[in-house]
Amino acid sequence: MAKPLPESEFILNADGSLYHLNLLPGQVAETVIAVGDPERVGKISRHFDSLEVQVQKREFVTHTGTYKGKRLSVISTGMGTDNVEIFMTELDALFNVDFRTRLPKETATRLTIVRLGTSGSMLPTLPEDSILASSYGLGLDTLMTFYTLPQHPEERIVAQHTKERLDLPFLPYCVKGSEELLARFGDLPQGITVTCPGFYGPQGRHIRLAPGIPDILSKLSSIRVEAGVFSNFEMETAGYYALGRLLGHDMLSLNAIVANRITKRFSKNPKALIESLISLALEKI
Repeated sequence: MAKPLPESEFILNADGSLYHLNLLPGQVAETVIAVGDPERVGKISRHFDSLEVQVQKREFVTHTGTYKGKRLSVISTGMGTDNVEIFMTELDALFNVDFRTRLPKETATRLTIVRLGTSGSMLPTLPEDSILASSYGLGLDTLMTFYTLPQHPEERIVAQHTKERLDLPFLPYCVKGSEELLARFGDLPQGITVTCPGFYGPQGRHIRLAPGIPDILSKLSSIRVEAGVFSNFEMETAGYYALGRLLGHDMLSLNAIVANRITKRFSKNPKALIESLISLALEKI
């Protein structure tokens, strides 16, 4: 017989809400838009027809309401796969753990989660002001060192080629996005999104500190795999895809390309680009 989750592992606040998200079961819809920037939550929920929940704790801001009759939630996570791990674990618990008994439910609820984020292109053919759907997420962070992640053969090939080309002391991980959601956004360009554990050195930027892999852009672009091309840098997608697979949820990452790292150009109107991404996501979700 399963034992209840201990208080030290499944942590609830005094009001019974989850420790970080500060949410109770029922306050979140089964379709979730995830964003990094807390300020972006309101920019999305202002399109809703009605708003029923507004909760904030730390960088985690949640708005739940309806858009054209469909119940949706928008939740911010902050930056990085460490925050994504907290977000995905607690979001899943809202649906799949009984808060009264502290036991996992016998039948799991499958969620639809779409990340809307900004990103930098590493392809000359993917200019700033583009929108890209991540076919795969490649994690250059070590989050999956602490989980047992099943990977398909083509995903292992991408990870192994990356390890060898970058001469990394660890094996990256690679996960494909939801087939159903990729098809729903099939009119968008797709590519392998590289998830980095930082914005500067891990993405080859040199301000005052020299990156340890200064030619990371050229090295990644030289990798040839059947899964696709390495298209863009950001800091969350691979964590979402890996945890989505482990927890049994449909996950897709949509990227507003605000910069092109090859041409050294930055969007002249990133706000308009992000608004276009929001409108596109709301219509297709």
